[in-house]
Amino acid sequence: MSSKFTEVAIDCADPDGLARFWCSVLDYEVQDEGDGVVTIGSPAAPGASKQRGPIPPVLTFARVPEGKTVKNRLHIDVNPSDREQEEEVRRLLDLGARHADVGQTGDESWVTLADPEGNEFCVLASRRP
Repeated sequence: MSSKFTEVAIDCADPDGLARFWCSVLDYEVQDEGDGVVTIGSPAAPGASKQRGPIPPVLTFARVPEGKTVKNRLHIDVNPSDREQEEEVRRLLDLGARHADVGQTGDESWVTLADPEGNEFCVLASRRP
């Protein structure tokens, strides 16, 4: 028996706003909300946590009083599915992301951005079959 990776929990100041941002990034929808917590997930995988095999993880945003102070030790990577990396980066910047400097050399194949609350994430180069 083993565990499944089903959820990423993200502390934040504005769960509703951050959930809206990530819904737009991932084409997710709000699945549950209340008491300062918002959970979003893939509309294509209702009840996925009961399925066998790989499932798209949900993201849960929980309001906390303290702000982000250092670089994330864990971050999300996204991969454009229907456009080139440069186009996806522009789209995400338009949604409210911003470029983030975490010590890149300039030779990376990914682009590091931060969401509206400063959580770093990477946009990978397209992977086409």
